[in-house]
Parts: sequence; C-alpha cells; structure tokens
Amino acid sequence: MSVKVKRMNVVIGILLSVSATVSSAPATASDWGCEVLLCAASSNPSWRGVASCHPPMKRLISAMKKPGFDWPTCPAAGTGSPGFERYAACPKGYQVGSRQDRNGFGREQNLCVKTVNMCQGRQTVSISRPLKSEPYFFDIKNETSGQTERHWFELHK
Repeated sequence: MSVKVKRMNVVIGILLSVSATVSSAPATASDWGCEVLLCAASSNPSWRGVASCHPPMKRLISAMKKPGFDWPTCPAAGTGSPGFERYAACPKGYQVGSRQDRNGFGREQNLCVKTVNMCQGRQTVSISRPLKSEPYFFDIKNETSGQTERHWFELHK
C-alpha cells in the first residue's frame, strides 16, 4: 500500500471517529481542534489545497499571535498539541552544531559543522542549518496497524 493511501486511510479514520463524536454533541472548542488536526494531516493536497481547511487554519494562525494562545486540541483523536522542529537535518558530512554566545555557551542548534583538512591543518567549517518547510507535526496512531505515523505541516500565511 502506498504512503499516500496509508495517510489518507489515517485521515479518514480520524475523520470518522471525530465526526461521530462531534455530530452527537453541540459545537465546542474541541470541534475547531479536530478541524485543525484533520486539515494538518492532509498531505496530498496539503491543507492549503482544501478550501474547507482555510477558515480553521487561518483562525489558528491568527490565534497563535495572541498572548496566552493555547493550541486547540481534539480529545477524540487523542493527539494533543503538535510537536515542532524548526530545523531540517544537516547535509551529508555535516553534524549539528550551535553558535556560542558572548559567554561561550551554545544556544540553539542552528549550525551544520564539519572539520576539513587544510594546508595549515584542520579547520572547522560551518553553514546555517536548513529550516524545515513543514516544522509542525502530529503523531497519529493508525488504528488499523497500531503504528504511530508522523504528519508534518506548515502554517505560513
């Protein structure tokens, strides 16, 4: 079974379980959380290609800018808030590193570094660590296989 079909099965499974829960109760904040989860899990097309996903995702993006923001959750799906990983893996041959502040402490792991041999000896070369195009993720359990699958998404306006 292709990855695309598996992902669609996961999304459909979540949709069925969520719609059964949501349809039997009055609209709540968790309805929005379930909409966000379903839209975020859409991968082909992404939520941007699904017209019905625009209102809940735009609402989310706006809400994230406000003080005291709490991620809307979907208790029926058991996922909670998403994870976030800003940086992608370093290119082959590089390892994750970090810039040091004035006190010599490493901050964010935002560099890719490698040691190279030069005529004068060994030298460390660094480049900025690439950013992920889809830094947010939900880990969703596939009820059929029992496996947890990671669904990446982005929230750029």
